[in-house]
Amino acid sequence: MGKEQIRSRSQLASVDPHKLLAADRPVTIVKNECMRLEERLKEWARSLGFDLVGIAPAGPADGFDRLTDWLERGFAGNMEYMSRHADARRHPQSILPDVHSVVMVGLHYRPEQTREPQAGTGRVARYARGRDYHDVLRARLGKLLAWLQGQVPGCRGRCVVDTAPLLERDFARRAGLGWFGKNTMLINKRLGSYFFLGALLLDLELRADTAHVASHCGTCTDCLDACPTGAFAGPGQLDSRRCISYLTIELRGPMALDLRPGVGDWLFGCDVCQEVCPWNRKAPVSSEPEWSARPDLEMLSPAELLTLSEADFRRRFRGSALWRAGRAGLLRNAAIALGNIGEVAALPELRRALDDDDPTVRDAARWAIERIESLTSSRQAARPCVH
Repeated sequence: MGKEQIRSRSQLASVDPHKLLAADRPVTIVKNECMRLEERLKEWARSLGFDLVGIAPAGPADGFDRLTDWLERGFAGNMEYMSRHADARRHPQSILPDVHSVVMVGLHYRPEQTREPQAGTGRVARYARGRDYHDVLRARLGKLLAWLQGQVPGCRGRCVVDTAPLLERDFARRAGLGWFGKNTMLINKRLGSYFFLGALLLDLELRADTAHVASHCGTCTDCLDACPTGAFAGPGQLDSRRCISYLTIELRGPMALDLRPGVGDWLFGCDVCQEVCPWNRKAPVSSEPEWSARPDLEMLSPAELLTLSEADFRRRFRGSALWRAGRAGLLRNAAIALGNIGEVAALPELRRALDDDDPTVRDAARWAIERIESLTSSRQAARPCVH
């Protein structure tokens, strides 16, 4: 696709963003050249498929003291990198020394529908069922930066998607994209909380948007009440050590015994506190093809996962978010899910897992076997006697 001229906002809205993504030369906006750079930047971001875009002034992160308190309370668990790079999160200049503005973008991923788990299957968080969002957002932010550098030659920027020490939600709120829910998620009135965040740090002085100040959660505590493992110490206070997403993704090694039953059939991540949020009930469905659920990720068989070798794991999950859990973590989760599902049919695979090379997998398999045997005995004891 060569250089294409877009002469109106309506025409820009009608352009296929996937054709724009494939373009080898930028689209130029002719009629709207008199628009401020900030507005043209936002229109270009929307043409790339971003659902939310706002501009925040670079400065000390609003929530840095909150982060420090969270770390001091031990809520980060074994995520040592959070403490190691804590001070770098104080100001985005740790990423781009001469940063002046932070462009925050959001890309929502709510699927059309969520299939109910079938017998013997486990669940994967919605965000992890399609392509790894890091790759998608990073590529589009790169195109946004390239466009901006075409408009302002010599400007410098850095694209950030999770992997740099930036408190993204702080700057997203400052850019007007939403407020912090009681479950610590950023919530937008239109999109709910099912959206990914990305940031573009710039050395340009751009006109900032109005920060989102109000909270619209009211007296609702649905997210806090619904957590199966009691991960919330209070509104806006997440103890990661008890969070199912942390336990199934970030945690290395065995899972605490008292938390295993609450994990239920979750194999990777958790959506419970988002599923019950009233702001997600009317959130639009995403038409983004990148988030279309892979058939092999939408619903997984925990028993089948226990048969995966390291090579099998790498082949199957490379390029997906599940890669982060690693083979040992995912197989540990699979065994715990099988123990909670409680089906006797899973015992052969669990017994074979007792010989796995990884001690974390062996520990989880042993627990699952004991749990299934205990649940089976309880069910049998509860049956009425027939004379």
